[in-house]
Amino acid sequence: MSTQELLRATPEVGCEIVNRVAIVTLDRPHALNALSHDMIALLTDIFAQCAGDDSVAAVVLRGAGDKAFCAGGDVRKLYHAARNDPHHETPWLKFFIEEYRLDFMVHRFAKPVIALMDGIVMGGGMGLAQGAALRIATERTRMAMPETRIGLLPDVGATHFLRVLPRDLALYVGLTGARLSGADAKRVGLADECVPSTWLRGFIERLEKLRWDDAQDAMTQLKRVFVPRANIERHAPLDDIRAQIRRHFDVRARGGVERIAASLATDESDWARSTLATLESHSPTMLEVTCHALLRGRQMTLADCFRMELGVVYRAIDDGDFVEGVRALIIDKDERPRFAPTTLAQVRAERVQHFLSSPWRKEMHPLAELCA
Repeated sequence: MSTQELLRATPEVGCEIVNRVAIVTLDRPHALNALSHDMIALLTDIFAQCAGDDSVAAVVLRGAGDKAFCAGGDVRKLYHAARNDPHHETPWLKFFIEEYRLDFMVHRFAKPVIALMDGIVMGGGMGLAQGAALRIATERTRMAMPETRIGLLPDVGATHFLRVLPRDLALYVGLTGARLSGADAKRVGLADECVPSTWLRGFIERLEKLRWDDAQDAMTQLKRVFVPRANIERHAPLDDIRAQIRRHFDVRARGGVERIAASLATDESDWARSTLATLESHSPTMLEVTCHALLRGRQMTLADCFRMELGVVYRAIDDGDFVEGVRALIIDKDERPRFAPTTLAQVRAERVQHFLSSPWRKEMHPLAELCA
């Protein structure tokens, strides 16, 4: 099947070829373009086709509608799959395996990938966007990795891509699920450009007028389409709380999140109280696991980070807090998850290491084929 034929057959992933550029659209606007298992399979096929098609020079990833690039994975479906089949590899584990393979493919893609991170960019959306060669945010961008809230860890490569942030800031973002603006994202290295959202609306017309010059690399030419001369660099709200984040979150594995919480408790500012309340509402076990995983990931390869994350996700869904977190916050919406244990002080080091230890022998790991 040709690239054009494949793309016409994908209802939740729209695509068109415009002047040698594949414009791939996550097309579930009613669900904020959350990734379904079918979408992941389709995206994987599309990237494989584009990789082998010499007529395709680059790929653009965007979200349908005016609210989101991608709000993450389809957590509701994962919840029901986990409840109905908690101890087998289908379908929930396969979802993560295939999602991570797709994200790894984007990170290693030989042709330029451009992610238009307009609107909400969370979880699985970050996994796709952070692998792109050109990550474009706007004033409407709302970026976050909120997984600890539902009993998971920031995954899809977050233990690798968050290391561009200083250690304290990576822990703050990964543990609290704080939302970053487009200006924040550019300031800390999670976006390459921050442009007016209105500028992106006309990119197809500009792309159609692009005259390819074989003497210049593709990215240099594409930047003229996607990056205006008058780029915007508005105030980054993170700047206002940067000193407080550094004061409370600059810890290493020793002491972990319990130490962060104790430090926040000594600060009487509204920000510290709110941040402490946020941490106290998240899974205590996954907060500690996330802290250790983020610190480990700073010295690991991308492939090893994906392998570590898959093991943690397996544990979290198999015998951790994921099912209860999703039940309380997304399914029943009672906002009262019964995490076990209920406090940071009750989280045992052995339990944390259990989550960080792989469920598989090295040669049997589902992602063993990823090249380091």
